[in-house]
Amino acid sequence: MTTSEPAAKAESAAETGDKPTTEATADRTVFLLAHTGRPAAIRSAELVVQGLVRSGIGVRVLAAEAADLPLPPEVELVDAGRDVLDGCELLVVLGGDGTLLRGAEFSRISGVPMLGVNLGRVGFLAEAERDDLDKVVDRVVSRQYEVEERMTIDVLVRNDGHIVHTDWALNEASVEKAARERLLEVVTEVDGRPVSRFGGDGVVCATPTGSTAYAFSAGGPVVWPEVEALLMVPISAHALFAKPLVTTPESVLAVEVQPQTPHGVLWCDGRRTVELPAGARVEVRRGAVPVRLARLHHASFTDRLVAKFALPVAGWRGAPH
Repeated sequence: MTTSEPAAKAESAAETGDKPTTEATADRTVFLLAHTGRPAAIRSAELVVQGLVRSGIGVRVLAAEAADLPLPPEVELVDAGRDVLDGCELLVVLGGDGTLLRGAEFSRISGVPMLGVNLGRVGFLAEAERDDLDKVVDRVVSRQYEVEERMTIDVLVRNDGHIVHTDWALNEASVEKAARERLLEVVTEVDGRPVSRFGGDGVVCATPTGSTAYAFSAGGPVVWPEVEALLMVPISAHALFAKPLVTTPESVLAVEVQPQTPHGVLWCDGRRTVELPAGARVEVRRGAVPVRLARLHHASFTDRLVAKFALPVAGWRGAPH
């Protein structure tokens, strides 16, 4: 699912070791999204903007965030809206997981690839760390990046047979209890057939991208992003059989909140929420629109997993050559 974005001038520059000229970058625009509540993000944004502008690439920023960022006058300020990324070739996001998921919302609705720089803790969606800012600018200027499509999920809520809410997620849709002192009684379903009924804290329905997020914390498996699948992971279930399930990407997952249980709540990527009354039904299926991520290098997901979780690999000798 990886597609290259070649650029003849950039390839020529890469071969000669030269940076593209201002003429080659004059009509290019990059959108910058940063967690302005973090001093590190503000400083990082300043460095990225300076590098891009110096190379002749236009930069666009949300007007609502501009006051918190030290921006040169060349930066274009825009109001938030569906067309905010029109004409942009890339969305650069500086922040932690929450900011990256916010960026994914902009990326999905526009189709513009997102390049994440992690300023938080884990940052599986990020392609670079804060120490890589110079490399990020250089790769953007020379177009030395590839674009990878990540599977999403579409989410639908029914109540009394009527559709009352629709949503989507890059990581997961989680059906959770709303009251801490009460269990949420649910019945899970795959492809129109019931699987198990149990009480617990809820259920996570995730993508492979989300397998290292909430689903991972709930005890689900790590799924390589190239694998096309859907995950259903119970959260603290009181049941003999409430194991994580991995289904085909064509499957339809459903979670039914039982009538006699307190109401629950649906969270999509931990950012968007809606109340689930008793008797509500949540359906999850493969999303119609993917999120496009810009990649700077071809590091394997295995290496990324080891680095992000600081896994112990001392003593590994590898296959004989």
